[in-house]
Amino acid sequence: MTQAAFIPPAKPLIGDEERAAVDRVLRSGMIAQGPEVAAFESEYAEHFGLDRACVAVNSGTSGLHIGLLASGVGPGDEVIVPSFTFAATANSVALTGATPVFADIDLDSFCLDPASVGSRITERTKAVMPVHLYGHPADMVGFADLATQHGIAIFEDAAQAHGASLNGTPVGAFGQFAMFSLYPTKNMTSGEGGMVSVADDETERLVRLYRNQGMLRQYENEVVGLNNRMTDIHAAIGRVQLTKVGAWTATRQANARFLSDNLEGVVTPPVADGAEHVYHQYTVRVPEGRDGLSGALRDEYSIGSGMFYPIPNHRLAPFATSDDLPVTEQAAKECLSLPVHPSVSQDDLERIVTAVNALAKAGA
Repeated sequence: MTQAAFIPPAKPLIGDEERAAVDRVLRSGMIAQGPEVAAFESEYAEHFGLDRACVAVNSGTSGLHIGLLASGVGPGDEVIVPSFTFAATANSVALTGATPVFADIDLDSFCLDPASVGSRITERTKAVMPVHLYGHPADMVGFADLATQHGIAIFEDAAQAHGASLNGTPVGAFGQFAMFSLYPTKNMTSGEGGMVSVADDETERLVRLYRNQGMLRQYENEVVGLNNRMTDIHAAIGRVQLTKVGAWTATRQANARFLSDNLEGVVTPPVADGAEHVYHQYTVRVPEGRDGLSGALRDEYSIGSGMFYPIPNHRLAPFATSDDLPVTEQAAKECLSLPVHPSVSQDDLERIVTAVNALAKAGA
């Protein structure tokens, strides 16, 4: 019997148009940050309806780091973040000299819970930085209320949420700044990179300073800056991907609907009222035997899956705390992400449903 083709949990999508764009830049001789980056920044803001400036950088982590620096975060400050996310969220806070403070999440959205955040605000709290995890928008209404009540800022980690929205407002348009990752397996990519959306002219100016060695004009350094520039090569890839991401998102959403309508024995991801979920990951909860189910999907059905994030940030060595985050711990034990990326075919979806339902029934 022929082994079925492996369905990867994620897959970069690079076509002939992206290759042609790279060749065009290489032939131009303008390879470092230049006109392609400037065009990508303006096109990105327009495409996602952000109605604010965007600044391209060399990675999502860089975007968070310099966004925090530009917002005045530094030693003595605290920024409240989720523990159930990739470590870059907390890393970026720590890199400024500030302290990441971990709060719990909502089990439906897997995003930061405003009630938990409220219990962790102190006189040192500078901001809250929710993550729009897996492509589902966080409760920005709740965070806006907290920000008004306590006089703190809102920043957004939108690494996984290109095109997500809440009550008609796109993510990336809520906070003083927001970061979108352009890593290869995100909903769109520039090969590697990030995009920072900014709410005001001064934050934009500072982000551009920190991105480029602390200078806007050559040799006129205003701050101690970094080299976080995006190249024109990467920007050219990103510009092409902007023309495709809308259709890819629609495919992700359709694939997610099919799984939610047909999966049994697992807890499928709900979508909050007013939320537009873009399904960077389609993440179910497996109350019992998550690891066994993942292994059986791979070994018996050639289906990849992802466990994001089995070790919460508050239990990682750089941040180890005794915080009591029961929902975070539950999610870390139960979450399993199934393939819904645009390369997944209808036959693949049916194979995923058949496999998950059979294994869940058997208690794998």
